[in-house]
Amino acid sequence: MATAGAAAVALTMAPSPASAAPAAADASKVAVSVAADAPTVKTVKDAKDAKDSAKAKKAKKAKKKVYADNLDGWIKEALDIMKSEGIPGSYEGLHRNIMRESSGNPNAQNNWDVNAQNGTPSKGLLQVIQPTFEAYHVDGTPHDLTDPVANITAAANYAADKYGSIDNVDSAY
Repeated sequence: MATAGAAAVALTMAPSPASAAPAAADASKVAVSVAADAPTVKTVKDAKDAKDSAKAKKAKKAKKKVYADNLDGWIKEALDIMKSEGIPGSYEGLHRNIMRESSGNPNAQNNWDVNAQNGTPSKGLLQVIQPTFEAYHVDGTPHDLTDPVANITAAANYAADKYGSIDNVDSAY
């Protein structure tokens, strides 16, 4: 029945007359897969469970986490990205610095300090200048200095490099 290159064959086991009743009940629970390399026997329930598990994993991968489009959501999204990239920082540290730097306004721009006087104003939630943003940009975030999540992750990446963590920053940096 199995030939080289055969995909898979499902067999139904025929009961002997002596065990007809019990075997007939169990026959629907057995599936035999014969593949070119190795046969596998499992119950129909096991096969269904494996299929359901694969579907669940695929759905979980396809399901992207949704964040609120506000300061809380931006911080939470940035923290998830930071965690995946190994960038230290806490909600409290980010929030404290954001409130000091921009009062939570992602479009804030400093037009008076030395950076602004030199033609490179600091912008965004954590008041980052463009060269610093470019040097510390985190892959997977937009290349937009005033994008809230990109601004937070780049600033946290910079702070981690210079101060160990954004949590260690208590003044302009």
